[in-house]
Amino acid sequence: MRPGPCVRAAAGLVLVLASLAGCGNEAPRAKPGQALANVNGEEITVLQLNEELQRAGVPAARQQEASRQLLQALIDRELLEHAAMGEKLDRDPKVMGAIERARSLIVAQAYMQKRLAKLPAPTPAEVEAYYREHPDYFDQRKQFSMDQLVIAASDLTPELGAAADKAGSLEEVAVWLDVHDIKYGRAQVTRSTADLNPALTKKLLGMPKGQLFSVREGERAMLLSLADIREAPVPLKVAAPQIAQFLATRKNKELAAAEVARLRQGAKIEYLNKDLALDAQSAPDNGALDRGVAGLK
Repeated sequence: MRPGPCVRAAAGLVLVLASLAGCGNEAPRAKPGQALANVNGEEITVLQLNEELQRAGVPAARQQEASRQLLQALIDRELLEHAAMGEKLDRDPKVMGAIERARSLIVAQAYMQKRLAKLPAPTPAEVEAYYREHPDYFDQRKQFSMDQLVIAASDLTPELGAAADKAGSLEEVAVWLDVHDIKYGRAQVTRSTADLNPALTKKLLGMPKGQLFSVREGERAMLLSLADIREAPVPLKVAAPQIAQFLATRKNKELAAAEVARLRQGAKIEYLNKDLALDAQSAPDNGALDRGVAGLK
């Protein structure tokens, strides 16, 4: 699967980044690992298949079946890569730009992951402290059951608002929508105090059952009726793994931001296009690095 340093650069693999500068007429290097297939003289190895299995997150019980499928995918990829090389697509400016971007991102992520590797895991005390500081998420968590009518946001007119204010139930609103030939969908939803923003949570907790209200969400709107509120506490033992993961990822993001800030402080950065320069109070967006390193929700 790896014809040589140039082709591996096209695949964006970290293991051969050091050899990119030497791409040319060098002969393909031998690849470690037991060969599983040979495609036009190029080997596909166990190490490559194991990497695909790991990236796909295949559970142990399905690895045998998945290995057959992934090996076929590796063969197909090799065939496509070989055909592309035959047409010199690796020399196409757009392809070369994409390769360079992938290489840059991989190396940057590898650097950050190395820095994050020694970060200690959250302690039980930190996990418990977070649990105690957010009672609405855990031991005082409440769950709201709601019935809703979903309409286009453009249909949430003042006339509909006035009709909803006068209606005694969501069913009466549905009748009004039918009369005015407005399309809608029905649904039942359940949300908890851990899912909702504090302002909406406070509003719902102060509502009587059956209260109607509306929410806009992008190009759609919801007309909702509060059906029930019930206690839904989550004990520390159950919440602890999720909290630990959240705290670890938050620490990763904070450390990543601090490291980028440190590198910026020690670097000489000159903006050749002044219109794109950040002002003194603007912070750079490190979202791409965050997604590559952490992926916290």
